[in-house]
Amino acid sequence: MALGLYISVPFCRTKCSYCNFASDVFSRAVFERYLDRVAKDIEHAAQAAEKMQARFDPVVDSIYIGGGTPTILDITQLERLFVTVSQNFDVLPGAEITAECAPGTLAPQTVEALLRGGVNRVSLGVQSFIDEEARSVGRLHTNKIVHDEIARLREAGLNNINLDLIAGLPHQTLETWKVSLAETIASDVPHASVYMLEVDQDSRLGRELIAGGARYHAHHVPDEELTADLYTLACQRLEAAGICQYEISNFAREGHESRHNLKYWTRQPYLGFGVDAHSMLLALDRPAVAVRFSTPDSLEQYATYTSLDQTIVSPQAALEEAFFLGLRLTCGVNLEDLAREFGEEAVRGFSAAIAEFTGLDLLEHAGSVIRLTPQGRLLSNEVFGEFVTVRDQVT
Repeated sequence: MALGLYISVPFCRTKCSYCNFASDVFSRAVFERYLDRVAKDIEHAAQAAEKMQARFDPVVDSIYIGGGTPTILDITQLERLFVTVSQNFDVLPGAEITAECAPGTLAPQTVEALLRGGVNRVSLGVQSFIDEEARSVGRLHTNKIVHDEIARLREAGLNNINLDLIAGLPHQTLETWKVSLAETIASDVPHASVYMLEVDQDSRLGRELIAGGARYHAHHVPDEELTADLYTLACQRLEAAGICQYEISNFAREGHESRHNLKYWTRQPYLGFGVDAHSMLLALDRPAVAVRFSTPDSLEQYATYTSLDQTIVSPQAALEEAFFLGLRLTCGVNLEDLAREFGEEAVRGFSAAIAEFTGLDLLEHAGSVIRLTPQGRLLSNEVFGEFVTVRDQVT
């Protein structure tokens, strides 16, 4: 089975207040040293897999360059990434190659470099088409910049575009959210991602909200009920426009689903490179067992690390993952397929949880398929957490 590759570029022009990723603002002097380490890791991928006692096949059918903001790298640095990958992996013709981009970083020469590197899909971190909302969380673009760069991408032949939106930003209202949805639909992009604002200790805005403070416009953040309503409205309006939901946060016109992200949700093998990059490969001598491993989540630790964090995914743990990853997808989980792969008795251990959530209208059960209901998508973490609990009980 062909691999997916993920390459982390953790550099930003500014750190958004809501961001809980391993990315930040760094001097450009750091970029080259970081790329040296990433290139070294790519070149030694086969040896790393061997150390993890995992199968390695260099055939690749998807690449995702994420961030941070990969497009703040200069052209020679971007080209170095693409060349290093092509020299060490067999990238199949027609492979999906995605680059994440912040609006305002797509100069014509940058777009040309992406095209030369084979990029055929771009994900734009718009978050909001309302300038006040974008500014409030540290975004540097405007509505006009977003539209100009969508046009620039299309002029270059890059039509496979995703737009990211966030429901629950400071100053956001039902009316302003309708504007962002309308502009997304009017842009005629084939893919949209809609996330609800995460409130946790891993972002400045999240910490301020938990503390009840007013910095970072925290006192202008919509409440949880309105945020849920905004997400529900997005599901309805995008679906009506033919941009159909295929995963909790992802919507696409037919044939434009993210092939790379589907690897994660369907437990296909992938390799990650860079800060806080995760990988999953099949075990070398145990076909029913997967191996997960990851790099450090700080730039300083990544530069000097000598060993990867490894987790052996047992068949029972893999079944748990099959449930909570598969339930992210609108198509749901086929219990008969899981029984063939993991055994009927193992799947039967989740019967009580399935019955409970079906009774609460968080799951729907049709034939052998279970899937989240619209209400279940809003409470998905609660549903997924129960499957982890069940796994612990039946192991």
